[in-house]
Amino acid sequence: MSVGPNVVALTAVPAGRIVDRIGAQRMTIVGLIGIAGGSFLQSVIPASFGVPGYIAPIVVITAGYALFQTANNTAVMTNICQDQRSVISGILNLSRNLGLITGASVMGAVFALASGTVDITAARPEADATGMQITFAVAAIPIAAALAIAVGSRAPATRPSRPGDVS
Repeated sequence: MSVGPNVVALTAVPAGRIVDRIGAQRMTIVGLIGIAGGSFLQSVIPASFGVPGYIAPIVVITAGYALFQTANNTAVMTNICQDQRSVISGILNLSRNLGLITGASVMGAVFALASGTVDITAARPEADATGMQITFAVAAIPIAAALAIAVGSRAPATRPSRPGDVS
């Protein structure tokens, strides 16, 4: 349980420096790739890999999350007037917490359904492993959608203008 928070604690400041150097938009995409990739890995690594097979994808997910969150905060706050920063910061924090609560509830329900047991405390290890794999596969879907949106929103900004285009 402590691997994720420790990874975020160790990567948050370097993530900020990377975002400052390379840009929020690019690092948003890189962070989402890390989260999606780690979630996908978590869904396909066999249970026979044991604890390292669980920890390695968690490291990838949380490092990607630290990079994404830093880049996202930077992108959101970049063009905010100084007299509105506190309100926007509060709204950003509220939206993240609502997402956390909703996501944890939904993913808990996905895990319970995927493990196929009524009493999770009596579930067999195989059921737990299946539940985890399916839950992380499901988690990869909205991350992939967010990645598609991030890449799609970047595309118009990088296309060269053609003769006759209105600026």
